[in-house]
Amino acid sequence: QVQLVESGGGLVQAGGSLRLSCAASGRTFSSYAMGWFRQAPGKEREFVAAINRSGGSTLYADSVKGRFTISRDNAKNTVYLQMNSLEPEDTAVYSCAARSGLLSRSSLSYEFWGQGTQVTVSS
Repeated sequence: QVQLVESGGGLVQAGGSLRLSCAASGRTFSSYAMGWFRQAPGKEREFVAAINRSGGSTLYADSVKGRFTISRDNAKNTVYLQMNSLEPEDTAVYSCAARSGLLSRSSLSYEFWGQGTQVTVSS
């Protein structure tokens, strides 16, 4: 079992930056690929970024590529999402998730989820 707790969300103006963190406890953090997903009101959950167990491989949604960076610190059991050049369209609840095996864009393949943190970008 892995427990995930996100932090770092908030209200920011368009063009600003935020850094989300996801702290993991429980079983060995480095055994899991990690992903960030988001869900805006009235919309389905969508993939944002993922990182493999070592941190050496990443995936991004086209909508955030070049603006967001996912990283992890296995010594601190934490995965991060650095978000720059934020746009109002980035407004959503952001959740981190963990899965055994390879990194993935599919939310259905993730086994453990955090409760989410709200990110609101004003225009």
